[in-house]
Amino acid sequence: MVQFSLRIGQTDSHGVQKLGFQHYLDIVQPANEADYDQLFQGLGNSLVICALTVAMVLLLLLPTMILVELRFPSLRRVLEFVCIVPITIPSIVLVVGFVPVYSVVAQLFGSSPWTLAFAIGIIVLPYAYRPIATNLASVDVVILSEAGRSLGAGWGSVLTRVIVPNLRRGILSSVFITIAVVLGEFTIASFLSQNTFQTALILLQQTDPYVAVIFAVVALVFAFILLVVIGRIGSVGRSRRTP
Repeated sequence: MVQFSLRIGQTDSHGVQKLGFQHYLDIVQPANEADYDQLFQGLGNSLVICALTVAMVLLLLLPTMILVELRFPSLRRVLEFVCIVPITIPSIVLVVGFVPVYSVVAQLFGSSPWTLAFAIGIIVLPYAYRPIATNLASVDVVILSEAGRSLGAGWGSVLTRVIVPNLRRGILSSVFITIAVVLGEFTIASFLSQNTFQTALILLQQTDPYVAVIFAVVALVFAFILLVVIGRIGSVGRSRRTP
């Protein structure tokens, strides 16, 4: 892919493709701004959806998991089932179910791309749930909360200063995986006719395959970096537990 993005469409005397950074330079040329405007708009929309989806994970999923662990442990399996179900359903089937729902969402909030966060938030549930659940299983949050309460801390302080710091590894892994899933999501955005990074990339591929490959390589490198960071976080957590 990298070699393809470096081709400049010329050959030398031996018939070998010449390589250069011309296509990379074309991206920042003011004259080509209109050609890549839709791609950058799609990237911006995807980043907004990333922020909203991460916020949903941190403000809805995380407190729910902690509450179930502290107060309703008998519902742990129910919550796990609800969070894992989306991964068992094909995306195309989910989209068919989302279409009538989004007709109502469009009436309430408009049809802006950021509304995809509601649908993608369901898609990322299995990926966001598992790292936090694994971290919760290794930390006795009941004892931690009781210790904090016995020292006079309120529930807010217990949550933000005792429990969440001990779940940092799972939370960071969940956030990074969520970002990777959102940036790679195509099916829902395509069927709901929204401009995101992946849909814009497909359209650009029809007119400028070189630049499309460049952005695809950048996305792959970014996803690889996220995976390395997640692995690093996991190894640090294991090394801290090793006496």
